[in-house]
Amino acid sequence: MVPNLPEIVDSHCHLDFADFNGELDAIIARAHAIGVRRMVTICTRLKNEPTVRAIAEAYPSVFYAAGTHPINAAEDPLATVDQLIALSQHPKFVAIGETGLDYHYTTESAEIQKTSLKIHITAAQETALPLVIHTRAADTDMAEILTTSYRAKPYNCVIHCFSSSAEFGNAVLDLGFYLSMSGIVTFPKSGELRDVFAAAPLDRILLETDSPYLAPIPHRGKRNEPAYTAFTAAKGAEIFGLSPVDFVLATTKNFDRLFWKAKF
Repeated sequence: MVPNLPEIVDSHCHLDFADFNGELDAIIARAHAIGVRRMVTICTRLKNEPTVRAIAEAYPSVFYAAGTHPINAAEDPLATVDQLIALSQHPKFVAIGETGLDYHYTTESAEIQKTSLKIHITAAQETALPLVIHTRAADTDMAEILTTSYRAKPYNCVIHCFSSSAEFGNAVLDLGFYLSMSGIVTFPKSGELRDVFAAAPLDRILLETDSPYLAPIPHRGKRNEPAYTAFTAAKGAEIFGLSPVDFVLATTKNFDRLFWKAKF
């Protein structure tokens, strides 16, 4: 049994996805009941931004971010910097993205993904909002783009659902960026990933579900939801050798530092 923990934050979920249709009141109530006090719901296609914004407006504990997911970059119109800056004026809009590179499914669109990523980086640089990054099978290009752009003009960033190598993790940590821990760390075969997190600074770690995906043990294979952040938090505490309460308080402090517009 996972204990009720204080002030957990699910820094990345997708409450607008069809998996949650008609159930948001119950899902958010379950999150609150176990200690998840804030959630950031992520828009992956800008045409859906009004729907995601409406969810954030309807629930005091929900904030939102918006961008073009790399898998959608070749299908959707490219975002513009001005468009993202305009969206950022909303009081509950707290981050740019998610954006990034995904060569696992869509390597044929690599060049347009890079173009889209750079647009989102510029918006993060201009707004001082954090950038939410998705990367899969693209760590070399991702590290190069993030490093070059950061040296040109610093910004803040989180690698969401971090599941990459220690080398890539160290590269982004060296830039002052954050690594977000998902339910993947609870999987039996994720020992190398747990080692990467264990070697990282505690003050650069966030928690997320990426729900409805990647449900942690004991719900693996089922629909994920923000309440299950508590299971990842329990495993994170074990990884860092802390009590669950101390680990949660540390990651929430990190969230407040990075997602400054969502700070209560």
